[in-house]
Amino acid sequence: MNILIADDHAILRSGLRQIFADYTTFQEIGEAATGVQVLAKLEEGVWDVVLLDLTLPEMNGLEVLKEIKARWPDVAVLVLSMHSEDQYAIRALKAGASGYLTKGCRSEELLEALETVGRGEKYITLSVAQRLAQSFTPNGEVAPHERLSDREFQIFCLLASGLRNAEIGKRLSLSEKTISTHRNRILEKMQMKNFAELIYYAMEHGFVNKPLTSGNGLDGNGEYPGPPPGKPAD
Repeated sequence: MNILIADDHAILRSGLRQIFADYTTFQEIGEAATGVQVLAKLEEGVWDVVLLDLTLPEMNGLEVLKEIKARWPDVAVLVLSMHSEDQYAIRALKAGASGYLTKGCRSEELLEALETVGRGEKYITLSVAQRLAQSFTPNGEVAPHERLSDREFQIFCLLASGLRNAEIGKRLSLSEKTISTHRNRILEKMQMKNFAELIYYAMEHGFVNKPLTSGNGLDGNGEYPGPPPGKPAD
């Protein structure tokens, strides 16, 4: 099985290579640091699974995911993200991902997920399954945050994490005015009267960033806080 690691942190890509080194099922391990590089790698070679971070330069992860599924529908995409399952898992699955894990997952769980999606199956954790069920209201309508576009949802999560318009604009390479426009549209689509109501909704539904507990030697940002961990036991 050929795996393409897509993450903008070089130290994380190196750490994952170490974890995968003696796993004989994995024949070739590739790397990409940006969304554009991911697509270029897919054009150049044959890959079975893309291990995809959602926070990538040049193109955000959801855009890359949708492009992969449109052009290479047989390639499985397993999302490995610093964002909690509460925030992006359902949106990623609906965009075509075969599974979703946070960077706080255990190495054994990551290997199991890669094997599962590599066989063409879905890897859905219990918490994601519960979140999927909760994404629909009792009368069958979608939840308010599901009405947002991918860009609006991204800004919604950043607003919920406490960032100001200017900070979000800098992070996404957008003007402060554009962020303000998106913010107003988010309130309108979610039928919220004011920003305080929006933040209350975000807190009630788990969209405020929480630190991830690591089980694989990576911290919540997907980086090693100290020396890389040893290879997993056979």
